[in-house]
Amino acid sequence: MKSDNIKKGIARTPHRGLLMATGVSRKNINAPFIGIASSFSDLVPGHIGMRELERQIEKGIHSAGGQAFIFGVPAICDGIAMGHSGMRYSLPSRDLIADCVESVAAAHQLDGIILLSNCDKITPGMLIGALRLNIPAIVVTAGPMLDGECGNHHKLTMVTGSFEAVGQYRKGEITEEELLAMEEESCPSAGACQGMYTANTMACLTEVLGMSLPYCASSSAVSSKKRRIAFESGMRVVELVKEDIKPSDIITKKALRNTITADLALGGSTNTFLHILAIANAAGVDITLNDFEELSQKIHQIVKINPSSSLTMADFHNAGGVPAVLKSLKNKLNNDVLTVSGGTIFEIAQSAYQNTDIIPDYDKSSYTQAGLAVLYGNLAKDGCVIKTSGVDADCYVFEGTAKCFNSEEDAMFALENDIIKEGDVIVIRYEGPKGGPGMREMLAPTSLLVGKGLGKKCALITDGRFSGATRGICVGHICPEAANGGNIALIEDGDRIKIDIPQRKMELLVSDSILDNRRKNLKPFEPKIKSGYLYKYSQNVQDASHGAIV
Repeated sequence: MKSDNIKKGIARTPHRGLLMATGVSRKNINAPFIGIASSFSDLVPGHIGMRELERQIEKGIHSAGGQAFIFGVPAICDGIAMGHSGMRYSLPSRDLIADCVESVAAAHQLDGIILLSNCDKITPGMLIGALRLNIPAIVVTAGPMLDGECGNHHKLTMVTGSFEAVGQYRKGEITEEELLAMEEESCPSAGACQGMYTANTMACLTEVLGMSLPYCASSSAVSSKKRRIAFESGMRVVELVKEDIKPSDIITKKALRNTITADLALGGSTNTFLHILAIANAAGVDITLNDFEELSQKIHQIVKINPSSSLTMADFHNAGGVPAVLKSLKNKLNNDVLTVSGGTIFEIAQSAYQNTDIIPDYDKSSYTQAGLAVLYGNLAKDGCVIKTSGVDADCYVFEGTAKCFNSEEDAMFALENDIIKEGDVIVIRYEGPKGGPGMREMLAPTSLLVGKGLGKKCALITDGRFSGATRGICVGHICPEAANGGNIALIEDGDRIKIDIPQRKMELLVSDSILDNRRKNLKPFEPKIKSGYLYKYSQNVQDASHGAIV
């Protein structure tokens, strides 16, 4: 075992003494050492219930003959960080988390690891860390929160009950009393926000990838089923150590392409493009935006979950969750890939319950488009992404007039003061990985657009990114970004922009000669932040088309 490096032989007497100081008995000193990388935090709703899950995992590890060690990993709540300078830290935290997992586990020579995660960047960060370590690992995602209920407002989510409710209040559709009541009831329990936003999308894709036990992604954070899955994961990771099954045995090109396929069929968060590319990079697997584009031409969506419909993660779980998705997609997947359960995804699909009224068989789905798409054009020579599942079919082709803003704050001011009108294309630039720095999510302006009734009448494009909760004609991850001299930096107010989802194009309808003249007057980018973690990040981060890896 790897842990023999810190516990075997006379020379390791000091090490054993220190281990015994932590409470390890002489009998258990020879057991497999299993880390529990816990992202528990009182600050993050998705993580506040993790103390109970830590106990369950620990019980499982010890029941299987292992020795458990809990250590902490940072967590950021994107919802709380949204709409201000704090969001700059969200995506960069993915690399910080990967570094933490790698550093602690490698320094202490752990034999295996449980990754207790839930929200947005924590799950991919932990997967990247696990791949660097390449020791037996299982991800336990803590699960979604319960749906909110408030008077006549049912199935409230963090988005419908708060972000979009702000727009409804500003429009006069609800009273201040209703807004405050919805605010209090929209997030009624521990757990990740209730829709197929980034946290739950990544949880589902982690299960498809084979790194979580079945039903882990959709089981409620406050359910006994989640606690049982945590216990079983603790048991199973000890077996993985004995079987020497590592992340590199599971996270293969076949598995990653399965993940992309499921992502397109679910219409999940556009942030998954960044995370799948970064995970592939950590695994040393050749996956690019071309894989997304190729598969998006072959795969259509099978189910729409909030924000693309009124269905929530609770409905998704009751319909069969990820195993039901695997069953629906069985003829579109590489079915022989291994999972941490010990079986293949085909075996999981075979035994899955599937409510076909919600998660239909692939050939019986009413949808014709993939839930996500990659667009190219003179505005995005290296690509950009759109969540087609959140776009009304009547808006698949949209042409409008540019109104340009060099920060999210400036765009929010325009929205709040009714400067944005029907037919506008809001351009938010210098918010990419380098320019932001940190590639902030734009949930506040996109939610306000929808709340004000402009979700089908305006578009928003950015070199930043969106929350998985975003819906509407919203194009993100534009590459090259403005800070790297991309054409998004050359757009001027009044320019016409065309978004064509069926043709996978996004074009600035301005001649090359005019753009060349504008480029001559483009000032070199000046970093907004010149010290600290964000400065270091901005100097080393690659563009979104490469997963914003550092």
